Amino acid sequence: MTPQNSTATEPASSGSTEYINHHLQHLQVSVGDGAFMTLNVDTLFFTAVLSLLFLGVFIASARRATAGVPGKFQTVVEIIVGFVDGLVRETFHGRSKLIAPLSLTIFVLVFLMNFIDLIPVDFLPWTWANVYAATGHDPAHAYLRAVPSADLNTTLGMSLAVFALTQWFGLAHKGPVGFTKEIFTAPFHANGPVGKVALAPANFLLRVIEEGVRPLSLSLRLFGNMYAGELIFVLIALMTLDASLAHISTWLMGSVQFVAAFAWTAFHILIITLQAFIFMMLTIVYLSMAAESH
Repeated sequence: MTPQNSTATEPASSGSTEYINHHLQHLQVSVGDGAFMTLNVDTLFFTAVLSLLFLGVFIASARRATAGVPGKFQTVVEIIVGFVDGLVRETFHGRSKLIAPLSLTIFVLVFLMNFIDLIPVDFLPWTWANVYAATGHDPAHAYLRAVPSADLNTTLGMSLAVFALTQWFGLAHKGPVGFTKEIFTAPFHANGPVGKVALAPANFLLRVIEEGVRPLSLSLRLFGNMYAGELIFVLIALMTLDASLAHISTWLMGSVQFVAAFAWTAFHILIITLQAFIFMMLTIVYLSMAAESH
């Protein structure tokens, strides 16, 4: 989708720097004395809305499912469910009723979070600025970032949840003794007790590095791609910032802007789908590794 003209978004801003900073600023609320915690309200709001949308669509599909020829809506949902279920069966070799629903939730929810990036970059901020102005506030301070996955707090939070679930899976499938033993005896093995004790520090260090890198790479990969995509849309919108319709350069740059936005949107559709798939697949792989013994 082509970004709308950027002049409608920031009534009080001037210049590209202010425009970019405005689009990259979250709607925040401080909690506690001395700003103990700052909440990104826009991230929480859109995450909640998309979660309810996901639940509503799939619950409605499950209730309306028929054994005969499915409708278009049911067909799309069944394709997604079958696709995810097939990947789980191929990748996860243990038994768990949690893996398939978890993987489906991650894939669809991350995709929906990423999909907001395809909405024209000025539409939602412009809408919020008008609502903010209607309540008697300065629209120049009406900040809004609508893509939850472009917020590191979101991606890191999901990655830490996957990390905690991975540890729980390891404990549940191997028991406390087997789980602890594996930390100090893999990947390097030794036959005698002396060798096991000598290799234990190296195994423990490698395990800490391995487990610590996973949530970081999982969160930063998704965040980096979505943040970059959001920023590129903002930069494309700058092509006609404060442009005059009476000048021929506006029409020339507008044409370039349309082509650039269309091309990046088409490419970005692949990115948002791929990132949702990667996050889901790595989650399945990590849980499968946690459930299997070395």
